[in-house]
Amino acid sequence: MTRVREHPPPPGAAPRASASRARPALRHRLAERGVDRTLLLLAPGAVFLVLLFCYPFLYGLQLSFQPQRGGGALANYRAFFGDPYLRETVWITLGLAVPVALVNCLAAVPVAFRTRGPFRGRRLITTLLVMPITLGTVLTAQGLLGYLGPGGWLNKTLLATGITDTPLELVHNYWGVFASLVITGFPFSYLLTLSYLTGIDPGLEQAAATLGASKRQRFRHVTLPLLAPGLAVTFCLSFVLAFAVFPSAQLVGDPRGETHVISIEAYQAAFQKFDYSLGSAIAMVMAAVMTAVVLVVLAWRSMLYRGATGGKG
Repeated sequence: MTRVREHPPPPGAAPRASASRARPALRHRLAERGVDRTLLLLAPGAVFLVLLFCYPFLYGLQLSFQPQRGGGALANYRAFFGDPYLRETVWITLGLAVPVALVNCLAAVPVAFRTRGPFRGRRLITTLLVMPITLGTVLTAQGLLGYLGPGGWLNKTLLATGITDTPLELVHNYWGVFASLVITGFPFSYLLTLSYLTGIDPGLEQAAATLGASKRQRFRHVTLPLLAPGLAVTFCLSFVLAFAVFPSAQLVGDPRGETHVISIEAYQAAFQKFDYSLGSAIAMVMAAVMTAVVLVVLAWRSMLYRGATGGKG
């Protein structure tokens, strides 16, 4: 290839424009990356996050390494994991939180699938489904005691009809807490699942229908893979809510027996024994267990489906 020799401009001619333009200002380079003044709108949220989450978490973390009775930085953690009664609270809480999260997610899918399209009475049904959010855990527990308790409506009906001779034990045990967590947690799972379902383009299912796919095949091979990432996030949020159970375990459970969850021990260590360092250590164990479960679920989500979510825009 022959190289063209560039000749210098004649005297008096205007200088030739530089081949490389001048480097843009820093403000313009940041704007190209999405960093501009609009990010200042995130400042209140960032301050809120630091003050109400980051600082308390870091303070509790360093407090957990300052045992009240001495014995080294890890004395509180050795005391927790060395006591079988305390260590068992992790498995008891997992035995409640994981099934509750699974039930809420599995129950939310068909309900959200039926209510995602417009139909008469949709707003009324949606309002009734999310109404338990307004009740709160204490009022829900009180209602369960009045309905499922030994002298509740259900047992009175069963005894009057002769179906059973003795009242069923449905509260002050595992099942009482389980029912309370499902009632209070289902609305969140339903709303999250409904939002993911409405974001899936219905044209994908219509295209599958034109190719001869049945309803079950369309749900199995089109809707469910697109919904799987959202279901994983829904499960994580439902699990975190259930794992932090405290009022239900006290009111409709057996706090010293089968519903002796880890949050009860954290409360008793901090506010009954006034050992705030041990209470902080137990809270850190709670955070570690929740984080581990959430990471496992999110890793499973990335292995299950890596495509687009099929949203409408």
